[in-house]
Amino acid sequence: MLGDEELRELVTKAQAGDQQAKEVILKRNLNLVRSIVHRFTNRGYEWDDLFQIGCIGLIKAIERFDLSFSVKFSTYAVPMIIGEIRRFMRDDNPIKVSRPVKELAYKVHKTQEKLHGTLGREPTIGEISKELALAPQEIVSALEAMQPPASLYDQAFHDSGDQVLLLDQIKCNDGQDNAYFEKLALKEILSRLPLKERTVITLRFFEDKTQSEIAQIIGLSQVQVSRIEKAALKLIKQFLQTS
Repeated sequence: MLGDEELRELVTKAQAGDQQAKEVILKRNLNLVRSIVHRFTNRGYEWDDLFQIGCIGLIKAIERFDLSFSVKFSTYAVPMIIGEIRRFMRDDNPIKVSRPVKELAYKVHKTQEKLHGTLGREPTIGEISKELALAPQEIVSALEAMQPPASLYDQAFHDSGDQVLLLDQIKCNDGQDNAYFEKLALKEILSRLPLKERTVITLRFFEDKTQSEIAQIIGLSQVQVSRIEKAALKLIKQFLQTS
């Protein structure tokens, strides 16, 4: 990282049009961009794309940083980088949101950036609400409306090397899975599974229990249930291929 005096000198030159000075600041702050981009992973965007957008936010921070501010450059740059990434994700959102909600969300994001620069931390909903003279519910609704949609194959949580997906937390009530298994005569195949694997598969696909519910029933963690389910499905696949 650059020293305060060296950074102030480079910022002065960069704002005066010195491209070499701007590149030096950029290169010395790339790790800052990387650390912020990692906060936005697993949201359906390529890491490299988010990194490029983050660098644009860093460039804007260099161009707009006021040397009379009593804050460090990194403190000023962080909300600029976050704001640029959030704007990119908001504008790229495939779910259509009404213009008034978009405008409100934009005001909320701008206020977040402003308060972050003043407070040196992420502002609370209450602080944003007071600044905009709006009810907290309106702030939350606007922010939620602009959140990118989650994929069923997004990771819910990770433990001991096993991933538990959002799909694993959802019930299916239309009976299609049961019909599918019946057509493949899985009841006969299930009888060939070890007791623990057979119990998990029966509860999961025939009684439509979530992994969390199964974990409570048989006294294991959800991660263990997920591991057993995967092993059982692998065995079933092998049985089907050899039958």
